[in-house]
Amino acid sequence: MNVLISPAGTEIGREIWLSLRHEKNITLFLAGADYDNHARYSDLPYYILPGVNEDDWLPALQLFTEQHHIDYIFPAHDDALLAYAENQTVIAARIIAPSVQTCKLTRYKSKTYDALADVINVPKCYATADDIDSWPVFIKPDRGQGSQGARRADSLAQLGNVFNGSMLVSEYLPGAEFTVDCFSSRNGGLLYCQARTRERVRAGISMGSEFVSLDGIEIIAEKIQQKLQIFGVWFFQVKYAQNGQITLLEVAPRVAGTMALTRVSGANLPLLALYEHSEIPVTLLPQYKHVRISRALSNAFTHNITWSHVYVDYDDTLVIKNTVCVKLVAFLYQCINQGNRCHLVTRHAGDIHQELNTRRLAQIFDTVTHLTCGEKKSSVIKQRDAIFIDDSFTERLDVHQTIGIPTFDVSMLDLLIKE
Repeated sequence: MNVLISPAGTEIGREIWLSLRHEKNITLFLAGADYDNHARYSDLPYYILPGVNEDDWLPALQLFTEQHHIDYIFPAHDDALLAYAENQTVIAARIIAPSVQTCKLTRYKSKTYDALADVINVPKCYATADDIDSWPVFIKPDRGQGSQGARRADSLAQLGNVFNGSMLVSEYLPGAEFTVDCFSSRNGGLLYCQARTRERVRAGISMGSEFVSLDGIEIIAEKIQQKLQIFGVWFFQVKYAQNGQITLLEVAPRVAGTMALTRVSGANLPLLALYEHSEIPVTLLPQYKHVRISRALSNAFTHNITWSHVYVDYDDTLVIKNTVCVKLVAFLYQCINQGNRCHLVTRHAGDIHQELNTRRLAQIFDTVTHLTCGEKKSSVIKQRDAIFIDDSFTERLDVHQTIGIPTFDVSMLDLLIKE
């Protein structure tokens, strides 16, 4: 199954990639506009496709899906979701999205509120400044996502020129805010519904979150699902109003970036969405409920270093404070997968082979060299297409000056490890 994630450089795209990257029957393709983004630092090729705001995006996408035999396209941005859904009939691959009518409606908060006002609580909205009967009010883009572009206004002076058709002015909801991750099928209705907190929100993304139980939230989810006929993966956001009632903020028929919390707890909703669109029956296992996520900026690197051999020290490098360095072991297995040869070079005071056997590391290395106190590690390295990893600056300096190969300590491994 060939699956395209586009635009792959968003936080949504990254979560879809993390959800599907290890599935044995799925081959992933990452694509998006030509700019520097996190998707370009993965171990997969990044293909250039114009964004949906560019004139030639559709022919480019059609050609790409045909050339790469794409079966499914996972939209990773709200605008892409709507544009792809609107053109499903002329795109050979199936779009992971509900009906185009649902996508159009949920892209606008005003239309979403109008559609759901008779079944759940939605914010009171104001068409003009004269209609406002209570302050403060909340201003946000009608066509937007998360909390991006949103602000509070406490008076008429702070309101500004917002009644221009693109902004929505509504009652201010002072209570706690939550995201509710959902999954539903065409035939089975709502199959999954789990609320989580929204904490440390940055650019509309929850940087901290944990599962919570909200009274009546499943009933709200069922009413939304039935009214909008959403199937697959989706979520909605709610907030407590002044009167204590849970009130809708928005509905989005797509993956959420912080859905990682749901994934690691046992519900891989992007994968289930693929199954739903493939008409494969799905079953969910019980979840681990006491899980919390904290998100932060992550680092990814590119480099031009190549090697066929990796030489590694033992004490304070492979084993640090009497504990195996898991990151280094992961890197060594990455090297093995690439066909590199791994070598251990050490002055360990003891039986190194017994140590390796005890720690179950013996099979990693092609060669093990146990040096005496006077021997230099640089004397062991014969290849020029090699790298050297050691905690000792003196050892690294000697190898660099003598052999001229790249040298690293454990803190530098992030440069070499592929995602």
